[in-house]
Amino acid sequence: MLLKHVGLACRSEVNADIFYRDLLGLNKSEPKALSADLSRAIFNINAELLMINYMDENIHFEIFVADQVDMPRDLIAHQCLEVGDLPEFLDKCRGIGVEIALIPKGDKTLTFINDFDGNLFEIVSG
Repeated sequence: MLLKHVGLACRSEVNADIFYRDLLGLNKSEPKALSADLSRAIFNINAELLMINYMDENIHFEIFVADQVDMPRDLIAHQCLEVGDLPEFLDKCRGIGVEIALIPKGDKTLTFINDFDGNLFEIVSG
């Protein structure tokens, strides 16, 4: 298993740039929009969110700019795990009672689970 990225929320793109780009020295991607439909399906937030990736060869932060909506930023926090065999991992989830959310996104499907304390995980196959 591999930690692929950590998703967090920031109040502004300026704050994110100062911390993740300027302080941590990470490369900034071109900002893109997460549609309100996907935002609602993943985070239960009914608003389009700006998403920016800050990364280098060792670390990846997926930052959602949450200044445009009034919401608790902890709704966005998530970790993305890469697993070797996705179907096998999802069978294990079902076996222990972990609910799986399969969310269509274009021609692919996003997979999310929550642990027993409500922490959100995105799951991808390696």
